[in-house]
Amino acid sequence: MLIDSHAHLEDEKYDEDRDDVIKRCRDELTLLINVGSSIETSKKSIELAENNGFIYAAVGIHPEHSQKEINDIRVIEKLLSREKVVAIGEIGLDYYYGDPPVEYQKQCFIEQIRLAKKYDLPIIIHDRDAHGDVFDIVKSEWTSSLRGVFHSYSGSSEMAFQLIEMNFYISLGGPVTFKNAKKAVDVAMKVPIEKLLIETDSPYLTPVPHRGKRNEPINVRYVAQKIAEIKNMAFDEVCDITASNALKLFKISQSNL
Repeated sequence: MLIDSHAHLEDEKYDEDRDDVIKRCRDELTLLINVGSSIETSKKSIELAENNGFIYAAVGIHPEHSQKEINDIRVIEKLLSREKVVAIGEIGLDYYYGDPPVEYQKQCFIEQIRLAKKYDLPIIIHDRDAHGDVFDIVKSEWTSSLRGVFHSYSGSSEMAFQLIEMNFYISLGGPVTFKNAKKAVDVAMKVPIEKLLIETDSPYLTPVPHRGKRNEPINVRYVAQKIAEIKNMAFDEVCDITASNALKLFKISQSNL
């Protein structure tokens, strides 16, 4: 099994050849989680999932849209009733650009965590240059029912183990293949394979050997290959275990594959 646990096939970078990209995905992947980042892209994510059996959807408001869409979280709540929605995401904090203001990001993040607890859904967390605040919010909102994944994880292995204790998975993508990826490699080495997911974040973060080109979900195999190399495991074993982890987190039955 090979699962890309985080992609954005609704992105405009696929507008000219989306059907061809989806066909390549269908031929090579067991399953794909397409992740929304706004009201509009969340609806598009659901549409992709409902039109393609192997695609499932996550819906949520990314921190970059928090100020604009903070009053539309009820729309996200309504979307949770759709059959192929399996998570709330991507949500979180992003301090890289210094905008939107932190208070909007935090409020949007917290309200969506509470939605996840209300509807017993996992969360997909975006954390960019905000490790301390993200961790503090997750810790303050944590209950035994809260679960999820830190996507494209960029934190330390020490923080990863704290998150694992709180029912979170750690997801690695293209950056683990980069030459300067010391932190990601350390995380891949130390975090148990049973707590790892793999992803592409397509069309972004393209792994070696295609770095510099538009990313596609089928490139998740290069992430699996690198993790297999780091952990001295068989490629197929990494694929199967990370796929099983994804199915468990998103509560997708193998009978649906």
